[in-house]
Amino acid sequence: MLQGSTMEQRRHYAIRMLEKAGVSSDTALLHAFTQVPREDFVGPPPWLVSNHGGYREAPSDDVALLYDDVLIALDAPRGVNNGSPSLHALGIHALAPKTGERVCHIGAGTGYYSAILAELVGAAGHVTAVEYDEELAARAEACLTGRANVEVVRGNGIEWPRDDVDIVYVNFAVDQPAGPWIDRLKPGGRLLFPLGVPIFEKRGKGPVYSGMAGYLLIRREERGYAARFIESVSFVWAEGAQFSDWASHARLRAAFGDNWRAVRSLRWRQPEQPGEWYSEADWGLSTGPPDGDIGDTNTGKGG
Repeated sequence: MLQGSTMEQRRHYAIRMLEKAGVSSDTALLHAFTQVPREDFVGPPPWLVSNHGGYREAPSDDVALLYDDVLIALDAPRGVNNGSPSLHALGIHALAPKTGERVCHIGAGTGYYSAILAELVGAAGHVTAVEYDEELAARAEACLTGRANVEVVRGNGIEWPRDDVDIVYVNFAVDQPAGPWIDRLKPGGRLLFPLGVPIFEKRGKGPVYSGMAGYLLIRREERGYAARFIESVSFVWAEGAQFSDWASHARLRAAFGDNWRAVRSLRWRQPEQPGEWYSEADWGLSTGPPDGDIGDTNTGKGG
């Protein structure tokens, strides 16, 4: 078991994770990481720890093992983990959740990072935790029992959110943003998701991961969508999402070979512009600033 005060142990863990992410000044995030017990979300030991593309059994049942920057398997055959705390600290810090905001957490697993988001938005806010896998969604519902500001949904994450939100946080890799992720952002709303290309060599032989991807942060502004990559990442590939064609993957892979850190804006449901970093018919990424009034992009009714 954890030695000494459990809360103090979690606080030291939170300090280390935020320092590793380079966001140690975020006191609200530090408090949220301190408040949520990770052991409540990873199931009983023995735990499987992600290790060089595979898994190894944890050397002990000591809960202290969970309070490090380790990935713990939630569903090893599918490659689904409770992911790196320092990476999620970086991502959640970039999204900057505020008290009272509404969040859609897509690919929530068993809900550990949903709980951290719920701490950040408080009782006046709301988190919708969307999980594709039925068993994981059931576990999330059990793990998040008692958190009145969290709703667990078993569903396809590319179809959510259904209502307007301040934040969309996606925890699986895709080669294009889903429509609702953008269309349902309120003015000032933020989206963070892993954009990249999959590793096809292992398709049909186990989990598919992103072969090349970046954490892409989108912000809805008055004159368009600001965009920037905050980190290179590797995530399990989306379930329930259709792959783009091979030609699109080749072009996106080539774009990542260029200066991906220079991306500054997203084109969404507007005509293609010359000189874009990456272009598809109805969306693209540019190194120029947002340009053009986005108007009301919502395509459906809230329910």
